[in-house]
Parts: sequence; structure tokens; C-alpha cells
Amino acid sequence: MTEQQALMNRIKENIQQYCDTYFDFTFKPDQPTVRLHEPTVSGEEIFAAVETMLSTFTTMGKKVRAFEQQYADYAHTRYGVMSNSGSSANLLSIAALSNPFTPDHLKPGDEVLVPALSWSTTIWPLIQHQLIPVMVDCDIHDFNLDLNKLERAIGPKTRAIKLVHVYGNPCNMDAIMMLARKHNLFVIEDCCEAMGATYDNRPVGSFGHVGNFSFFFSHHISTMEGGISVTHDFNLTETMRILRAHGWSREADEHAKYVEMYPDIDPRFIFINQGYNLRPTEVNAAIGQLQLPKLDALIDNRRETAAFFLKRFAKYEEYFHFQQETPKGKHVWFGFPMIVKKNAPFQVKDITAYLQRHHIETRPIIAGNMARHPAFKLYRHRIAGDLSSADTIMQQGMAIACHHAVDHAARDYVANILDTFITECVIQTSKLSA
Repeated sequence: MTEQQALMNRIKENIQQYCDTYFDFTFKPDQPTVRLHEPTVSGEEIFAAVETMLSTFTTMGKKVRAFEQQYADYAHTRYGVMSNSGSSANLLSIAALSNPFTPDHLKPGDEVLVPALSWSTTIWPLIQHQLIPVMVDCDIHDFNLDLNKLERAIGPKTRAIKLVHVYGNPCNMDAIMMLARKHNLFVIEDCCEAMGATYDNRPVGSFGHVGNFSFFFSHHISTMEGGISVTHDFNLTETMRILRAHGWSREADEHAKYVEMYPDIDPRFIFINQGYNLRPTEVNAAIGQLQLPKLDALIDNRRETAAFFLKRFAKYEEYFHFQQETPKGKHVWFGFPMIVKKNAPFQVKDITAYLQRHHIETRPIIAGNMARHPAFKLYRHRIAGDLSSADTIMQQGMAIACHHAVDHAARDYVANILDTFITECVIQTSKLSA
């Protein structure tokens, strides 16, 4: 063993010792806290990151390419293009579909149907490419696009559907793909909350022209920051690789073709398109390579926690509405969303404040109805019909933690605190009505 190898082993041992000592995210009854998210990484991922840094080869390279294929295999697609965030993955996919390199590409003024219940960077890439987002309501039961309202929203300028698998609950892909084929529409899947979810035993992200995922800290696995776009389309993949890094041909599989076409230009710097700099690092990929094999077990924990909450809170169905898993879908529970019904003796602000006082973190469901945010006063868009369900979710919805680290003690604590809150509200209501 060389001195360098021995030193590296000591670094690895020290990192593992540190994590064994200080990485304890289990519930502490004497200091009860249930956070919305906890880290998914352990000592081996941290060492892989340090080892990559020490190699000094940190710019996007072989590890990124390896992880792209690893993830594409998991997603049952032919190709993957990693980027520096899920938002960048959304941007790359729209940029590629709007690019002249893509046959019959999206053009300024074309309309794209999107769920009103979504996230900002689901929609901003459309506006950034002069497309018109058409906001469509969700179904109050599964929180995904309302299929009846979706079809009614299709107009003469409609060119694409950009869907969201809300909180990891798969959309009805049979119906959506049938609608897309009928009207010759592109389908973009925003799967940032739905890593590992399946519809009819097929991974989400593999149905449409492209699917986008996020590896941010709060998601099912994490590479610190990072995202990926998956597709079956080689040409779309090449375009995303070119757009991802400046518009040059360097990372394209067909780079040699461009070298031959433009022999008078330095082959390292042939710019063949517009571009960004949305590259991930080798460090991100090194972490991802170790995180991905853990994903299915992490999802099992989320599904077990969701099943516990659904069973435990069923007695409160007169006060709450709970998200329903799509038939043929495997829900991966980005969080556990709850809607306070209008007849409940409390409002959502009351329960969230109570939970927060007892160190149980809460949040809105995605961003609520994006059409109601002030930024949309600045940009052209269209609202298709009413958005009553998205409004209800925004005004009366909340979510609590449902991640891998919500253990049995944490589940019981959350349930008991909710029981106490409901009991106090019911008693208070009875006193007021007496």
C-alpha cells in the first residue's frame, strides 16, 4: 500500500467515524422535532465527494456520463442528461424542444398546458422561450391535472402538455398520452417530486418526450444540487447536451461530425447553437452513483409512513381530505399533504401554527395555485376555465414530513399531537355552541 493510499484510507475512516458519531437523525422524545426533510447521504457519499475533490478532476466528465447512464437505466429510458438542478432540467428540456435542431419545434406564441398547482420553474422556462402557459386546474382527489378540464383547455395554438406528478403521485398516463396522440402534442413530465414513482409498473418520466428530475436536498435522493432529463430521443439528448454547455459540440456524441463539417475551427470550441452553463460537477455525480441504489428502500419508508398516517387519520375524514393514490400508480410521497375541509372547527393556519409550536414542520403544497402569485401579473398566460381545486389546495392545504427518517416514534408523536389539537378544537367548539 502506498503512502497516498494509506492516507486516503485514514480520511475515509475519519469521515465514517465522524458520521457514526454525529449523524443521528432519529426522533428524540426528549427534544421532539420532526423536520420536513433530513439528509439521505452517509459517510460513503461524503468520502466519494472528498475523494473526487482530491483527484482535482471535478469538472463535468466521466463520472457524470456514468451516472447519466445509470439513472437512464433506472428510469427505463435510453438517455439521460444531468444538469445542476431540477429547475435546470426543466429549462433544458423546454429549450431543446423550442430549438431549431428539433423537428417541428415549439415556437414563440405556441401554448403549453400546465397545471396551476405546480412550481415556479415548471412554468418559467415556457415564458423564457416566449411560449404561452395555459393554466389548468387539478383534480381535488389525486391533485394531478383534471383530465376533463385538460381536454377542454386544448385550443388551436396548443402544442404541448407539461404535467407534474404532484407530490410523487403519478398522473393517469394512459389518458394523457392518448390525448397527446389525438392532438399531436409534445409531453414533458416534471417528475421533480416523483423520483421512483411508477404508472402501470413503468417509471414516470419514460412516457413523454422528456422527463425531468431533481436531486436537491429535500428530494428522494440528493447530490447536493443536481437534476437530470431522461428521454428515448437521441437527437433531443444531443441538443440538451449542446445547450447545457455554451452551445458547443464538445460533449455531443456526434462531436466528430461537427469537427469534419468545420475543419477551420478549433475542434475544442465549435459553437453550433445557443447555450447556457448548466453543468453539474463530478462531485455531484459521485454522490449520485451511491445514492441511486438506496432509492427504492427510501421510497419504501415513505410509503410505510404515508400508509400509517392515512390509517391513523381516517377517523378525521370529516375535517380533512387526503390525496388519493392514482389507480395503477405507485405514489412515492414527497410529503404527506392534507386539505382542511371548510366545515372543520379550525383553519389551516391554526393547525400549522400548533404543529410548529410542537416542532413539527409544515409547508404549503408545492407553491399552491401559481396563477395567484404576483409574478404572473407581469407575463402573458392564459387561464383555462376555473381553478377552484388549485385554489382550495392553496388556501386550505398543508403538508407534513413523510421522508425516510420519519421513524415509528416520529409518526406516533405527529399523530398524538394532531389528536390533541383536534380534541382541543372540538371541546372549544362545543363550549362556544353551548
